[in-house]
Amino acid sequence: MLAVLANRTYGRLFLAQIIALLGTGLLTVALGLLAFALAGEKAGTVLGTALAIKMVAYVTIAPVVGAFAAQLPRKAFLIAMDLVRAAIALLLPFVSEVWQIYVLIFLLQSASAAFTPTFQATIPDVLPNEADYTRALSLSRLAYDLESLISPMLAAALLTLISYHWLFSGTVAGFLVSAALVLSVTLPVSPAIARTGGIYDRTTRGMRIYLATPRLRGLLALNMAAAAGGAMVIVNTVVFVKGRLGLGDGEVALALGCFGGGSMIAALALPRLLERLPDRRVMFAAAIGLGCVLAVAAALLSGSAGSPGSTLWPGLLATWLLLGLGYSAVQTPSGRLLRRSVHAEDRPAVFAAQFALSHACWLLTYPLAGWLGATMPVALAFSMFALLTFAAIMAAAQAWPSEEAGDLVHRHDDLPADHPHLAGAAQNVHAHAFVIDDLHRHWPARAG
Repeated sequence: MLAVLANRTYGRLFLAQIIALLGTGLLTVALGLLAFALAGEKAGTVLGTALAIKMVAYVTIAPVVGAFAAQLPRKAFLIAMDLVRAAIALLLPFVSEVWQIYVLIFLLQSASAAFTPTFQATIPDVLPNEADYTRALSLSRLAYDLESLISPMLAAALLTLISYHWLFSGTVAGFLVSAALVLSVTLPVSPAIARTGGIYDRTTRGMRIYLATPRLRGLLALNMAAAAGGAMVIVNTVVFVKGRLGLGDGEVALALGCFGGGSMIAALALPRLLERLPDRRVMFAAAIGLGCVLAVAAALLSGSAGSPGSTLWPGLLATWLLLGLGYSAVQTPSGRLLRRSVHAEDRPAVFAAQFALSHACWLLTYPLAGWLGATMPVALAFSMFALLTFAAIMAAAQAWPSEEAGDLVHRHDDLPADHPHLAGAAQNVHAHAFVIDDLHRHWPARAG
């Protein structure tokens, strides 16, 4: 897997991603401490609101930026967004009111919503070979998981030497180094395509391509399945470990580490697995596994009322490990689906659509997990999320009924017989690898 890092451009971009992620991890810790300093016992409410603002920024800003990203100089745009994020992070230590946190977080996450999909859409151009790109996707997943493990430990070590305000300087440094690394490489030039239509047409282009493509509609439903499993872990780990089991902060970190460890195991295994099996089979099997784990956990919890925490603790760790495996196996191949579903010039818009829609799933599951965990027995909450996962799998199977392979036969009644696209076609019927674009606005009926 690490052989792909021999590509100088990708190696530096991957290093930029890691450093920016570490800076963001320090920001998460520092923001929690800042919220407590400003709001005391209401810090949880402040952080919950900030998380919701983050998701709203992701859902609303990404499609707008994706509409124009392909027309902007890619390298300059990525550097500019890193510099904007660094400038905003530089202001956070001087915050004195809660509302200022909300404003700065919205601006910071808006810049991230502009940077991340554009960065993700760049990697397929840097690594045109699909095997290399698959390895890059797994490395990216590993980077996210390692960040979730390393950043808290790094923050804890730094806090023994400095105050939490200085953690924000680590965030600033992370974004500045990321910008410098992007500056140090030559990125492939985005295909220059003249687009007609107004801002609405451009803004919705990525969404329209996404929702008109069966495999991507299926991906959207699988995103919901992954979010259901992930939200239960992220939102309710502390509630379950400390409230239900009566354990401490160290056990909370260990449980979250098991989830991250499961995700890392899947990311390491996926490149070879995807060489043998189609994406659809792997992703559906992983999603079904998520639903089954949630259902089994619900059944075990419903029969363990009154059991001591020491009895349930090993089962929780195993459950979190399996949820991490399933979550990563659903999420990691998504870039492969996006890559094969669009022309290069439409990648920024469609990656932005995936970014927005996948975070819309989290915007739903985060509060739902919190509300269910707070208002009903934990076993019932697990059951509800298992049902949500299986419902999402059924929707995915309906939207994406089979793995489309090779060329698709279709006809063009909307084009004249002498149109260049129909060269060699008989009666306006021909076959080729099919993607939604200006000449192909609807998927052939046999595949839908």
